[in-house]
Amino acid sequence: MTNDRKITDGPWIPPSDVDTGHVVGDGVVFPAWRGEADKPSSPPPAPWPHERRVGFAVVGLGRLTLEEILPAFRACLHARVVALVSGTPHKLETVAHQYGVPPSACYDYASFDRVIDDPAIEAVYIVLPNAMHHEFVLRAARAGKHVLCEKPMANTVEEAQDMVAACERAAVKLMIAYRCQYEPHHLEARRFVREGTFGKLKGLTAVNTQTVAKDGQRQWRHKLAMAGGGVLPDIGLYCLNAARFLAGEEPCEVFAQSVTPARDPRFAEVEETVSFMLRFPSGFIANAFSSYGAREDKAQRLSFERATVDMPNAYAYTGQQLVIGERCGDDSQQRVVQRALKSQFAAEIDHMALCVREDRTPHTPGEEGVRDQKIMAAIYASAQSHRPIKLD
Repeated sequence: MTNDRKITDGPWIPPSDVDTGHVVGDGVVFPAWRGEADKPSSPPPAPWPHERRVGFAVVGLGRLTLEEILPAFRACLHARVVALVSGTPHKLETVAHQYGVPPSACYDYASFDRVIDDPAIEAVYIVLPNAMHHEFVLRAARAGKHVLCEKPMANTVEEAQDMVAACERAAVKLMIAYRCQYEPHHLEARRFVREGTFGKLKGLTAVNTQTVAKDGQRQWRHKLAMAGGGVLPDIGLYCLNAARFLAGEEPCEVFAQSVTPARDPRFAEVEETVSFMLRFPSGFIANAFSSYGAREDKAQRLSFERATVDMPNAYAYTGQQLVIGERCGDDSQQRVVQRALKSQFAAEIDHMALCVREDRTPHTPGEEGVRDQKIMAAIYASAQSHRPIKLD
């Protein structure tokens, strides 16, 4: 037996606005369609049309660029890749083909200055070894291009200050890629602090560790001239920047210890482990531990007057959540807060694009990077002297 009924049989009922939605501004909005027991769905994304998006040249095609940054552009709403820069010709050709970048928009490091002649390039994203940040920020500024620069900003305080001054002279924007400051769970944790949700913030415990391959000395991160330091500017910086971001104030004192294993060629030039304490004017204290010698752990705990807030994967690319521990009647409870997970890289790139289009100052400007450079210099000075260091 077959069912010969057609979909057109019977009266046609037009769809309601619950299904079709309606246009508001440049996007489409749908009325609520789920019951009150369910969380509402997020509004659909409203990407800018191709021609309005800010064109970026990505400088450096290393692991971070290929694994995270270029894929993140596909999730961006306001930015697009229009050019690539690399010192490895065959890799440059391969990646350009993958992302549809024409040969005319592919540059090596020597020809980078020619970006001045390409009006499609409005901004550059510098994803190079730390020691190269200073040079390429200055070259980008001379070309009149806005700059998004990976952290750490530079190898020294003086370089960082020079980068800020160069961008100011060229009237271009400089943003440092502190991706965690654009991540929803970090933003929610900061809201807890600002609004006093659980009382006053008393302390932060931050851990960022990972191990290094046995032949790790071949990596540029283990060369002092290229990296400016060891574990501190690479992954310890996340703990430092998070403490400042969450506290909303600047530390007044630092005390640090570092460890460099003897007879380990991986750490002939840089430290393996660093632990530091930051004291803030309000009485808030942050304790951070970072190492290249311990299994991967990227945990953060905030200690409030009335609650603890744990973030197990605070500094990871994915997997964030907030675990809130607090009193419940005569007992204690833990509850998990899960925000919509988005690409942290796409979020920061889109923020930079909005700042370019709307002539706004980035949330994490060059001055933010300069402050971290100064504090890292004090951390190294404290570890060397075994004494606390006062901070201006």
